[in-house]
Amino acid sequence: MRIKNEKDFVAGLMFTVVGVAFAWGATNYNIGEGARMGPGYFPLLIGVLLAILGLIVAFQGLVVETEDGNPIGSIAWRPLVFIILSNLIFGVALGGLPGIGIPAMGLIVGIYALTIVAAMAGDQFRWKEVLILATVLAIGSYFAFVYMLSLQFPVWPSFIAY
Repeated sequence: MRIKNEKDFVAGLMFTVVGVAFAWGATNYNIGEGARMGPGYFPLLIGVLLAILGLIVAFQGLVVETEDGNPIGSIAWRPLVFIILSNLIFGVALGGLPGIGIPAMGLIVGIYALTIVAAMAGDQFRWKEVLILATVLAIGSYFAFVYMLSLQFPVWPSFIAY
């Protein structure tokens, strides 16, 4: 059988693999049932749905004809590196790395760092737009997670908060 849409087929396989991995990982937790859901219920459900969606997309990649087969191009390394790096920096900024002496910088600094580094993944970088976006995200995150949900994690750098 010939693959008629390479991008859809590979994307479907990726969704299927990730969905199966999440569903399999969820079985390590108590699943529960619909009326009394355990901590593994939601990841299992999302994993199964993602795997089913992936199978549908992969099947369409096999049967839906495209003009040139929609081949997969080269990997965009710059966005890949900056997006992954921005998430790692956010994690380190939020919690710090006490083992090597990096203090927790908190939610606000973490969001600014995340936004600035992630914006470097694009072709255009405008400081004004990035700082406005970071400010909106920081205010929204503070309101949603700290004020509304009362989550307990550092908001400001540890050397300022104490």
